Amino acid sequence: MKIFCKNINRYIDFTGGETLAEILRRIEGEIPFEPICARVNNKTEALQYAVFAPKQVEYLPVSSASGTRVYVRSLCMMLYRALVECYPGVRLNICHSISRGYYCRLDNVEVTDEVVETLRAAMQRLVERDIPFERKERLTADVREMFRAEGLDDKVRLLDTIHDLYTVYYRLDGVIDTYYGSLAPSTGRLRCFDLKRYHDGFLLLGVDPSRPDVPAQPVTQEKMYQAFKEYVEFNNIIGVRNVGELNVSTEANRSAELINVAEALHDKKIAAIADEIKRRYDLGGARVVMIAGPSSSGKTTFTKRLAIYLLTNLLRPKMISLDNYFVDRVNTPLDETGDYDYESLYALDLHQFNTDLRRLIAGEEVEMPTYNFELGCRQYKGDTLKLDDRSILLIEGIHGLNPELTSEIDDSMKYRIYVSALTTLAIDDHNWVPTTDNRLLRRIIRDHKYRGASALATIRRWPSVRRGEERWIFPYQENADSTFNSSLIFELGVMREYGEAILKNFPRDVEEYAEAHRLMKFLSYFLPIPGRDVPPTSLLREFLGGSSFHY
Repeated sequence: MKIFCKNINRYIDFTGGETLAEILRRIEGEIPFEPICARVNNKTEALQYAVFAPKQVEYLPVSSASGTRVYVRSLCMMLYRALVECYPGVRLNICHSISRGYYCRLDNVEVTDEVVETLRAAMQRLVERDIPFERKERLTADVREMFRAEGLDDKVRLLDTIHDLYTVYYRLDGVIDTYYGSLAPSTGRLRCFDLKRYHDGFLLLGVDPSRPDVPAQPVTQEKMYQAFKEYVEFNNIIGVRNVGELNVSTEANRSAELINVAEALHDKKIAAIADEIKRRYDLGGARVVMIAGPSSSGKTTFTKRLAIYLLTNLLRPKMISLDNYFVDRVNTPLDETGDYDYESLYALDLHQFNTDLRRLIAGEEVEMPTYNFELGCRQYKGDTLKLDDRSILLIEGIHGLNPELTSEIDDSMKYRIYVSALTTLAIDDHNWVPTTDNRLLRRIIRDHKYRGASALATIRRWPSVRRGEERWIFPYQENADSTFNSSLIFELGVMREYGEAILKNFPRDVEEYAEAHRLMKFLSYFLPIPGRDVPPTSLLREFLGGSSFHY
């Protein structure tokens, strides 16, 4: 039998039952990197995967999106094994990604420098021993009892609610755990990592994406941390901290209650931001509100809801679209592929934008531009805008927190808001719900419904969107005066049926199918939640449809 290896563009003979790692040994000198996983018939698999039939195989490095996920998951299990060795009986919570790492907490143990160093040293010993990650699969009933004996009640609860007959789990040096995706072949492949104290826990740091031979270095994200912390406390209060608890709530017909409480929290936060803007406005500042955030964070609906609350505070919100300040297409900067880079700050006419803002704040009447996307140029059609003594400008756009966007406007005149879907729901104690997956699913559903774009087109463009966010949005998020978490604890349950209906017809002969398949598997952990109780003003309606706002 033969497999076709995309890395070397030729067929390779193999004997049925050989693993990808065994096949790799015959060609590893021909591949210019050390693979950590592979794409088999456009699905990500571990190198321990046994091949019994002809396949297409592409070996992947740590620097690939799939490779990075495999590396981080494997680090998490190695950390858990180190904890069992050094502090038996202590519960590990890997909460969420932040500051270029993964925030971890230990229950009933004060995290000190000594604790962090002890865990780091234990992990390093595991690397030196080069212990294999053993993939196992057994009846879920048996796995459930194994986890119950280990005190992993969060995993037991999830298995109880998803009702799979068989469950895959991993064993590392006598310790068992579940991770929702492939792991590395062995601990010896995880040479690059670090642990650093962080608030009342620590950060688990994987490789730097741009330099895979060194650990990532933390960045300051204190406002993001506070936003995460607040929502984690909210989850604890309502008793829904992970997907298993969400599913139990769904089975108990508590979905409507959860929806109402989560939406009320959004209302409360938006009202508080509107009150703070009004306070600053009355002191003579905050004439311009800048609203920024990454793709599918819900900026548009947030802006519309904020406008309503500002009206109740006796202010008159006026909207300006940054899109109308694009430079003529011939002057648009190009990205690394030679395409027009509309996400670049310099795709905007910064001087004209600042000139118009200064004149509006000064009380002048200004003729406002309109951008003709068909012709690729800015036009003036006699539309004017003038602010009175109760007017306030709302400007939504990805560059709102970048100081260069409004460099000619005094900071006292600006109020900056960062909007993002900071998912605080965990799958279980050792697996988190990635914020980027939440946003990608929102975008797939919205683009399919409103923009006529296939899931393939959305997933194919996503890496470019993410690169733009890393360059133009995330470096400035700590500039915000307020951070709004647009995630809703129930939304992945509601999005399950929408997402599955779109992804089930995804073409299987393209490499992007690996991402579609991963998202389908991810959605399968959530019991479906009916969307009928989601109110028409909900931020989620921007993506699902049925909103009372006009977009």
